[in-house]
Amino acid sequence: MKVLVSGGTGLVGRYVVEALLAGGYEVTVGGRHAPQVSLFSRPVRFVPLLLDADLDQISAFDEAYFFVHAAFDHLPGRYRGGEGDDPSGFRRRNLDGTVSLFDAARRAGVRRCVFLSSRAVYDGVESGTELVEDLQLSPQTLYGDVKLRAEQVLRDLTSPGFTGASLRLTGVYGDLRPNKWDDLLGDYLAGRPIAARVGSEVHGRDVGQAVRLMLETEAAKVSGQVFNVSDIVTDRHDILATVQTVTHCQHPLPDASDKGAVAAMPTDKIRALGWRPGGQTLLEETVRRLAGCEVQAG
Repeated sequence: MKVLVSGGTGLVGRYVVEALLAGGYEVTVGGRHAPQVSLFSRPVRFVPLLLDADLDQISAFDEAYFFVHAAFDHLPGRYRGGEGDDPSGFRRRNLDGTVSLFDAARRAGVRRCVFLSSRAVYDGVESGTELVEDLQLSPQTLYGDVKLRAEQVLRDLTSPGFTGASLRLTGVYGDLRPNKWDDLLGDYLAGRPIAARVGSEVHGRDVGQAVRLMLETEAAKVSGQVFNVSDIVTDRHDILATVQTVTHCQHPLPDASDKGAVAAMPTDKIRALGWRPGGQTLLEETVRRLAGCEVQAG
């Protein structure tokens, strides 16, 4: 099967592409620039694809059976607050541009569309509330609002022959480089002060597994649906404690955080489809691998 992946060269999109390649899919990456030949483990095709509602990009979907939308335009390293001083442009690109791509995919005859949404749709939910998929939501951040509205549009476009599903991802970590924890490890090994921080995480390979489930599960079970994709709660103290063990670096660790302060994001719905994330074991293996690379580089 042929799959078009927007944003496939991004920190999250790369894991999706690799999961699809491992599953035997023919992958086309859509974006502003063609990926370097060595970026992926196997060859991929490339088509120009932009977050621009003024363009009709239906030709990008030629021969694509599935569409995975991972592209998002934001300030580097920032999602909430990623609009900087251009909130209207942020909304135009990431909401209007996304809706235009959904519509083009449907008109081109794409059979399934998977949207990578975010935990941010729950921004503003009352403290102590479990973040289940059927909550009535009104996000208090622009990022969360854009993601939720895109989910709703995809749901409304869903029809016989065009299956849409959204995955609400929590923080995505992994071992591909560059890595979202590169600066964290670098700061720790250099002895720079690090603020305490806690969050929910999921490995990029488990995100790839979730995307494949959306493409391979019986359409009636995913059509028009949203699914939480989250695995564990961890903090910088625990991550860097593992780095300390591997590197024997004795710089002070940040204070431990209250993990109970992170609202639970149940994943029963996607687990019922067979999703099995790697949990604490995969987290520790990944951090050890990243720390080992730092030792070798040093």
